[in-house]
Amino acid sequence: MKLSQFKFKLPENLIAQYPAEERDDARLMVINRKTGTIEDHKFKEVIDFFDDGDLFVYNDSMVFPALLYGNKEKTGARIEVFLLRELSADNKLWDVLVEPARKIRIGNKLYFGQDDSLVAEVIVNSTSRGRTLRFFYDGPHDEFKRELYKLGATPLPHYIKRPSTELDDERYQPIYASKEGAVISSGVGLHFSRELLKRLEIKGVGQAFITIHSGLGNYREIDVEDLTKHRMDSEEMVASEALVDTVNATKDSGHKVCAVGTAVLRAIASAVSMGGHMKTYTGWTNKFIFPPYDFTVTDALLSNFHLPYSTMLMMVAAFGGYDLVMEAYKKAVKEEYKFGVYGDSMLII
Repeated sequence: MKLSQFKFKLPENLIAQYPAEERDDARLMVINRKTGTIEDHKFKEVIDFFDDGDLFVYNDSMVFPALLYGNKEKTGARIEVFLLRELSADNKLWDVLVEPARKIRIGNKLYFGQDDSLVAEVIVNSTSRGRTLRFFYDGPHDEFKRELYKLGATPLPHYIKRPSTELDDERYQPIYASKEGAVISSGVGLHFSRELLKRLEIKGVGQAFITIHSGLGNYREIDVEDLTKHRMDSEEMVASEALVDTVNATKDSGHKVCAVGTAVLRAIASAVSMGGHMKTYTGWTNKFIFPPYDFTVTDALLSNFHLPYSTMLMMVAAFGGYDLVMEAYKKAVKEEYKFGVYGDSMLII
C-alpha cells in the first residue's frame, strides 16, 4: 500500500474540538465485513452486537498531564515542554520535547510554576526538538511527581485548536484507565460510561486489560510513499498472564474477542502465538500494521474516525478491508460524523 491511498478530504469542521455531552452519546457506524453492509447506530447500542461469552480487551494506560510551560533563565522566554517519559526516578531525568527548540541548549535552566517552584536543567540534546531534563527537587519521588503533575496540563492532540481545560482533565481519559504512562488517549475508550460497562457485564460480555502507553509517534507525519519503509516509534506494553489466559479461553470457546482501539489491536498483534492464541509479553513494540494483514486473535474492532494519512486509519483499513473502510469514511464525511479523539466511533465485525 502507498501513503497516497489514505488521502481523503476532511472538512475542518468535522474534527471534534470537544467531547460529546455524555460519554456513550457518540454516533457508531457498524461495518459488517461478511455482508459489506454499513449501518448507523448510537455508541451505547454496541452491546447489541455481542453475546454472553464474548470479550472486550481495553487499554488500561492512563494519560498523565504531560504539557508544561516554563521560562528560560535570564531571558524569561516562554518555553513549552512536553514530557514524554521518565528515564530515571532516582535522578529525576525526563525525556522531553521543547518548543521553540532553537532557544534551548545544554546547560540552560528552566523555571516552572508562579513562584519558580520547580527547576530543571537541560543535560542532553538528542534531536532538533528532543531534550533530556534533570529536575531539581529535594523531596521524595512521589512528592516530586505530584508537584510536577500539578503544574502540567492535559496534552490534547495538535488538531484540537484550543487550550486544555478542567473538562479535558476528566474527559480525555477512559474511566477504566489505571496505569500511568500515555500521552495519547484511547479515543474510542472515552465513549465507555459506567452504565454501559455495567450493562455489558450483566449481559455476560467479559473484560480484560492490556497496557500499551501510546506516544506521539502515532501523530508523527509519514514522510515516505512506500509504507514498508516507515518505522513506528516504539511503545511500552504489557500483556499479562491474566489477560492472555482470558483471551485464549475466549478463543477456545468460540466467542469473539473485540479490541477497543487501534492501540489494543497493535498490542495484541505484537503478542500473538500459534493457533490464534496470545502469549505473555512485557517490553516494547514498534509494529506497524497496514493492509494487507492477517489478524488471528482479534475478531472485532472498535475505533474512532481518524484523520487522513494517519497510522490509525491504516490499522483500521487493515482490519476491515481497505475498500470497505474507505467507503465507510466517505459515508462518514458525507453524513458529518465527527473525527478525532473526541469524535464518533466505528465498530467492525
